[in-house]
Amino acid sequence: MAISSKARPYLLIVAVVLVVAGVVVARIPEKTGGSAGSTTSAPPSSAGALAGQGGDGAGDPYYATDGNTGYDVDRYDVAISYDPATKLLEGEATITAKATSDLTRFNLDLHALKVSEVRVGDQAAKFTQEGDHELVITPASELRANQPFTAVVTYAGEPQMFDDKALGTSGWQISASGGAFAAGEPHSATSWFPANDTPKDKAKFSLSARVPNGWSVVSNGREDGSSTANGWTTFKWTEDTPLATYLATVAIDKWQFDRSQLVDGTKVVNAYAPGAEGKRAQQNRLPEILAFLSEKFGPYPFDEAGGIYLADNIGFSLETQTRPIYAQWADLETVVHENAHQWFGDSVSLENWADICLNECFASYSQWLWAEAKEGANLDDRFRAEVEKRKDSTNYWSRKLYDMGRGNEFRGVYDKGILALHALRRQIGDPAFDQVLKGWTSQHKDGNASWPQFEEHVEKIAGQDLDGFFAAWFRGDQRPSDEYLLPGALRR
Repeated sequence: MAISSKARPYLLIVAVVLVVAGVVVARIPEKTGGSAGSTTSAPPSSAGALAGQGGDGAGDPYYATDGNTGYDVDRYDVAISYDPATKLLEGEATITAKATSDLTRFNLDLHALKVSEVRVGDQAAKFTQEGDHELVITPASELRANQPFTAVVTYAGEPQMFDDKALGTSGWQISASGGAFAAGEPHSATSWFPANDTPKDKAKFSLSARVPNGWSVVSNGREDGSSTANGWTTFKWTEDTPLATYLATVAIDKWQFDRSQLVDGTKVVNAYAPGAEGKRAQQNRLPEILAFLSEKFGPYPFDEAGGIYLADNIGFSLETQTRPIYAQWADLETVVHENAHQWFGDSVSLENWADICLNECFASYSQWLWAEAKEGANLDDRFRAEVEKRKDSTNYWSRKLYDMGRGNEFRGVYDKGILALHALRRQIGDPAFDQVLKGWTSQHKDGNASWPQFEEHVEKIAGQDLDGFFAAWFRGDQRPSDEYLLPGALRR
């Protein structure tokens, strides 16, 4: 994710104020409606799973009730119908999964939409909607460990946004044209379909989206055609490479589509909302950008590519898998950043949100790598200038890059994170740094990984004990000592 330069000072001020006040930053979504099966406003059950019950949290210490345990999703097949005039969404989601333990009940996450029916296999299931996003399902028959199953959830309502005091607005949003789009981090998917909302459970994804004639739909992955009947058009998209749920998107507008392909045959679909057509010039450099990033990070990890350009000046752009979604302010550096995420964040996804530097530090540093290669920038000089500029800034250096605390995930990764990675590059040298990048994306392709794993990975390749370096730059909250601040060629 890239955050607007206008939004960054606001996020920093909010985070500092909250830290000083001793407040833990929390997501406060709007209260959901009830369920046709059963309605309750009681809080969800404990995140720990009881015997025969899937847990209502996947174990992330920052977002304890996000995601669920007891099963593993293989794919989501989502069918929605949306009318921009009424803002009403009707949906049916088929979740294909495998139980990882014996289950008499299990949970999905769904925000502010009302469920009318759930079927597990070919039988109706009981369900309740609890708290702000828990859909608790009790199948007619117990699911046994390792048993494949399908859950079909029928739901409807007016999708709502998530409003995070530290991270801003995400999820389902109404666009300037009157259409809609879904994007946000760490949450957005469950504002429009039920899911196991944790990056730990990546799954394949397909979308069938029905909209009134004159509107069109863009999403992740492969474009699978459209059909028209009775005044409505249905658009189909499929992403066969498993994705983390927050990387799924749908965008409804009166799009102008450009279609092409890369030299290796990868298909490219770019979509421009009315008023965003002027972004074509920078998006036309996507083949050059992906070729450059492939040199740095290894082969492009997906079968599809492209971009979604909004005419909305939202506070962020986001690396939605295969097809990033861009705010109106997005520039060429933003395109580099979001496409670097296709490796760092999308193909290799974080284990917990404390590991966010694995996404954002690397995507941000890719902007420096681009400037070095394409603009002749001297990164050592740029680094020294930044260090000198920030030498007396306690707030700048106090922002941890690993395990920074809930609500602080995006405070330091866009600027301090760049310096930290450049210092690491100078500490271990360019040949080792190149091996680190390509080895990491290859080793963890289509999976999840943590920051401690990355530290071990670097030390193994570099043949160095880097505990002090990582403690100073990534785990620490003070300006690194000169030993680590200016390693290698950075020390004149």
